[in-house]
Amino acid sequence: MSKRPGWVAVGIASALSITLNVVPAHAADYQRILNGSFADGETDWWSSGNTPSSVTDGQLCAQVPAGGTAVYSSMIGQNDVPLEAGQKYTLTFTATATGTTTATTAAAVHAVLQLAAAPYPTAFNKALTVTGTPTTFTVSGTAPVGGLHGQLSFQQGGAAQPFTLCLSGVSLTGGAIGPGGGRDFGSPVRVNQYAYETDGPKQASIVDPSDSPLPWSLLDASGNVVSTGETRVSGMDAESGEHVHRVDFSAVRTPGTGYTLAVGAATSYPFTIEDDPYAALRKDALDFFYDDRSGTAIDAAYAGTAYARPAGHLGAAPNRGDTSVPCQPGGCDYTLDVRGGWYDAGDQGKYVVNGGLAAWQLMDSYERALHTGDRAGAGDGLMSIPENHNGVPDLLDESRWETQFLMEMQVPVGQPLAGMVHHKVTDAAWTAIPTRPDQDAQPRYLHPPSTAATLNLAATGAQCARLWSRYDRAFAAKCLTAAATAWKAALAHPAVYAPAVDDVGGGAYADTDVSDEFSWAAAELYATTHDPRYLRYITAHTSTAGFSWQDTSALTDLTVLRLPSRFPLALVAAARRRVLATADRFVRNEQEQGFPNPNLPSDGGYVWGSNSVTADDAQIIATAYDLTHRRVYRDASIGALDYLLGQNALNQSFVTGYGSRASHNQQSRIWANQLNPALPTPPPGTMSGGPDSALQDQVAQQDLAGCAPATCYLDDIDSYSTNELAINWNSSLAWLSGFAAGTD
Repeated sequence: MSKRPGWVAVGIASALSITLNVVPAHAADYQRILNGSFADGETDWWSSGNTPSSVTDGQLCAQVPAGGTAVYSSMIGQNDVPLEAGQKYTLTFTATATGTTTATTAAAVHAVLQLAAAPYPTAFNKALTVTGTPTTFTVSGTAPVGGLHGQLSFQQGGAAQPFTLCLSGVSLTGGAIGPGGGRDFGSPVRVNQYAYETDGPKQASIVDPSDSPLPWSLLDASGNVVSTGETRVSGMDAESGEHVHRVDFSAVRTPGTGYTLAVGAATSYPFTIEDDPYAALRKDALDFFYDDRSGTAIDAAYAGTAYARPAGHLGAAPNRGDTSVPCQPGGCDYTLDVRGGWYDAGDQGKYVVNGGLAAWQLMDSYERALHTGDRAGAGDGLMSIPENHNGVPDLLDESRWETQFLMEMQVPVGQPLAGMVHHKVTDAAWTAIPTRPDQDAQPRYLHPPSTAATLNLAATGAQCARLWSRYDRAFAAKCLTAAATAWKAALAHPAVYAPAVDDVGGGAYADTDVSDEFSWAAAELYATTHDPRYLRYITAHTSTAGFSWQDTSALTDLTVLRLPSRFPLALVAAARRRVLATADRFVRNEQEQGFPNPNLPSDGGYVWGSNSVTADDAQIIATAYDLTHRRVYRDASIGALDYLLGQNALNQSFVTGYGSRASHNQQSRIWANQLNPALPTPPPGTMSGGPDSALQDQVAQQDLAGCAPATCYLDDIDSYSTNELAINWNSSLAWLSGFAAGTD
């Protein structure tokens, strides 16, 4: 779940990741702005900090201050307006200017349409005189260049006296490409753009309207034909709206680079066939967490020069720091030292419910590797972290960084709600993008405790105690004490929910059903302590809903099956039946769709973070493989990786650094190369959230209107609902790639 970025003023660069296709046609009447009637209040609009605004009776009215040295010192505007080079755009609006001392006044207002990136190429910049009499204005101009990040603004800085500017009926029309159009997904031949295992499954999808099989050829790097065959017609794919064929070339087992798959005149992106391709992906997906650490300097020796940075949120100016964080105004009267942990997503907040799931997946990946004999996954030296080669498995070292933070969020003894866990710690307002953590000057606040957060600590603390007992008994004891304390606090306060509207400065992460968290925590506590008092709370179970930070039901069964000798036989047998039945459904989803995605939403809609749904569903399939060693389950798990790495409706690898067409503009305040070329892209192995058919950000609403669910995605830093990064998304990729690397 994401974070609404702040508005971008004229002086803040917003790079153009996509140049819309130039179409030799006259401008059409396509509406290019959102909420021009202000029926949804100020949604989609912003105003300068010195120009407070509000909507009344269908008008957006702003209090314009006097003074200012530049016309853009006071503005009202809308960002992310798509523009096409050479196309005409026409703005119409009605405006009034009312003085503070007289009934009417005459005010100078500039209507500006430009790209919000230097050198700010402008379609029009028209000075208008607005009076107290409602007047309708029309302004037109031609965009000199195209891009997704146009900006419409009304600029009125430098006024001789303050006045109230009211706007209504704002419309901007033009362009030759309709909303949601103009996208090119490249070749219809869709493959895993990274690599296939030498002895593993190798499949591809081909978008083609033919109802008959088509001939295909596999070519090596020199263009020589290595293998041939015919496609299998899959048919119409509901989620993509495409007619799709499937190809299976698993029989090819010759390692090499530069392979391509050709169907007719269409050729895929190149890919590799090699013995162990997922070891590198596992390492990079895990190294993401070191790069994302809070409260410590990121060392070039481990992260590389481009990703090195000073420690953030330790109280060094301009930080207010995480070393003594108060509650939100009106909350508690204490402060907590909550340094450390991982930044959750594109912002600089730290969230217990996301962090709990991410830490659990890293620890579970270790525990799985330990039990299956995966020496790399269970060993020391797997990752590029300072704790490397300290005698402790790297997966435990990295998960400890987050688990320690989760414990720091616990309400102290002697306070109301003692033992409960604060839901999150965030800046007071949305952090500007980009902002490096050590440059963040905002105050930080603890948000009220929640039962969901408390149970996340109970679960991960118990897991931590079990796994650390052989390496650091004192830390293991600390984890268990925190977990048991959290459990008792949750029992005493079983319905303390995070507010659904607490989304200023950070996502809300609301959850009003915590029966699943109670079950998950009870399973982990029982697995560690064998205390029978926890057994009656183990009630949740796996279903085709999968799991997420909000629905942890399946984690009960996954914990039971990870440690079957520690649970009653009836519980184990029931968990096994449920996981196998759910895995079978997910395998059928892959086989029945045109693209190998175990996620097939019952309502046809892709949710925010849909890629993590895919990877988490694949974890359930992989667990079925561990239970049965049936090859169909492992192949389906690998198929989900194929989907994430390019075999999808978008022809897009969603993992930075992995594929010819790989995501690299995920929303991040730290790795914001799209906005500032001096900053790096997200590090290799960073997974994007993926298609979100609800279109929950302005860029998506402007540029993806009418998209088929599986195509509702843009690799753009401002499309946070489709292209955010998050710790619990990368933990799902790390778990899945670890499974692929650790099994044959």
